[in-house]
Amino acid sequence: MSPKTANNSGFTLIEVVLAMGLTTLLLGLLSTSVFIVAGDWNRNSNSLDENLDLSLALLQVDRSLHGAFPHSYTNEETLNRQIYFTGENDSLSWVSTVSPQRSSGLTAWELFAVTGEGVYLKLAPAFSDNPSLRLNESNPVLLFPGYDLELSYLYEELDQNKVWTDRWEAQDLLSLPLAVYARLVPNIDINDEFEIIARIRNSEHRSIRPNELERLDL
Repeated sequence: MSPKTANNSGFTLIEVVLAMGLTTLLLGLLSTSVFIVAGDWNRNSNSLDENLDLSLALLQVDRSLHGAFPHSYTNEETLNRQIYFTGENDSLSWVSTVSPQRSSGLTAWELFAVTGEGVYLKLAPAFSDNPSLRLNESNPVLLFPGYDLELSYLYEELDQNKVWTDRWEAQDLLSLPLAVYARLVPNIDINDEFEIIARIRNSEHRSIRPNELERLDL
């Protein structure tokens, strides 16, 4: 009997090299796809985080303005009672019952814009005195980068017509406006523009009343 011929069941060197090359190519394509997907996910996550931070900041400012309080203090020079609330067309300082740290007591807020940078916020506790000094010493936080701030204040004339003005000085008027309108306008390549309209319910002090004639000079 003739011996049986042995079967060659192994791979040749060329087949092994081709298999390794195809495997490397597939792994390279897979890793590139994973990198692209991960990059898109990170960019979307960062955008989502920024939008959430902006929304939370807007909500905090809105709640604080709704909780604005006619905080009174004694002027050490004249010994008269005055109310703290100073509003310009690009800045506003007020005292609110709302605190972002959820601390007890009143909190002094200051919102102001710096051209080319954005809108900053300062916070300080409001005691029984004028909180301006503590606000000046507090560190500002860039709350809305890339935005300008436009503010106006609602008051009622003697004929009961309601009018918006671009400034409000409670030290002279001894009351707060009926509402505050804040508009955040982007100063860089940002598409979103935001508005806040906050009604102030507690606009007048219980015992201190403004001179109505002074409102005509706004």
